[in-house]
Amino acid sequence: MPWSLIRVGRPVASQLVTSRAFSTSSRLDADFTHVVIGGGAVGLAIARELAAREGTSTLLIERHGSVGQETSSRNSEVIHAGLYYGYNTLKTDLCIKGRHMIYDLCEKQKIPYRNTKKWIVAQDEQQMGELEKVHKFATSLDVPTRFLSREEIHEREPDVRADAGVLESESTGIVDSHSFMAYLEGDFQELGGLGVFHTSVTRIEPIDNGHGGYRIYSKANSGQAGEDVIEAETLINSAGLGAISVSNMILPPERHRKPFYAKGSYFSYASSHPKPKTLLYPAPVPGLGGLGTHLTLDMNGRVRFGPDVEWVDDPTDLKPNPARLKDALDMIESYLPTVDRNAVDLDYCGIRPKLGKTSGTAGPTFADFYIKEEEGYKGFINLLGIESPGLTSSLAIGGMVREMLYKGKEGKSEEKGEQPKFEFHH
Repeated sequence: MPWSLIRVGRPVASQLVTSRAFSTSSRLDADFTHVVIGGGAVGLAIARELAAREGTSTLLIERHGSVGQETSSRNSEVIHAGLYYGYNTLKTDLCIKGRHMIYDLCEKQKIPYRNTKKWIVAQDEQQMGELEKVHKFATSLDVPTRFLSREEIHEREPDVRADAGVLESESTGIVDSHSFMAYLEGDFQELGGLGVFHTSVTRIEPIDNGHGGYRIYSKANSGQAGEDVIEAETLINSAGLGAISVSNMILPPERHRKPFYAKGSYFSYASSHPKPKTLLYPAPVPGLGGLGTHLTLDMNGRVRFGPDVEWVDDPTDLKPNPARLKDALDMIESYLPTVDRNAVDLDYCGIRPKLGKTSGTAGPTFADFYIKEEEGYKGFINLLGIESPGLTSSLAIGGMVREMLYKGKEGKSEEKGEQPKFEFHH
């Protein structure tokens, strides 16, 4: 049965119309089997995973003009090892699974990446105690970490100050996030998925007709009058910075949430010295919203620093704050004392969606990923607080959402064959 995009109050735009047959197992009155809201790395990974199922149709709705315009492209582009997120959490499970998957995909598809490794540096006994905890945790999960000798530290990175010691994460790396997302988008399209851009979701109604599903209203950002409306069997909210707003459109007032936003400033470095070859992170600080102002590298080997943590109310506030520079320089200098302070400058900012003023590491204020099929709303998968390590975890999150929707049901894709099973312990 063909579907079409129904426009309320004006003619249907021809570029948004296509035709695709549904499986006989689909609801006959649904326009799409799946609608995914949000075209960041996680939304793309989910949409690609769902589009791989035979006899289904998947629509991806993105409010920007192209994919990955928010958190997914304004981050450190680090492939995380899974060291900081505690036992029996989604962040740990998904980060470790996702790390293996992203390395495998990058290798097979020639997506630019590098296994740079990462050093976590300690300057005193208290910080060394934090490194011992990280090492013990990593060892219990078979995530490779090791303490370096003083000789190896000096030989490999002579400009690094680590008065108490260094713990090396051997499986940490970096990825060209734009190339990664471009591959996911291309594969999604090859699988028959459809993306609609410059389009904002305005309201959502559960369909009460005995079959379930969701009626999704949206508006083109061009300012034209009228709304589009489509119906979907399942709805996946992966809207990132806008995810809580979307969630509040569906759930009753007593289940509404308030969004929190952690702004992170990044800093460029214009000097050729020092020039480490390894990612450098300060020892984790319990209760901090992130992992401290660390040194990362891009695919060309250029040094950059960040992010710090600044709580803001406006998720569109991407203007670098000059007041952040001094504190960042002080932290950078603590582990890289020969840094040329005059060569460090404001670069860009990113915003992380948070469920509260929560920590980036395990502890009393730690917040896990929120990935659930909401009770009483069959087929509505809600993803909230998807911050770091969201990029690393994205492929595993796609697999998790597929399992949540289709657990126990047969589902093979002609393109990909049998999909791997995922076990989640949260």
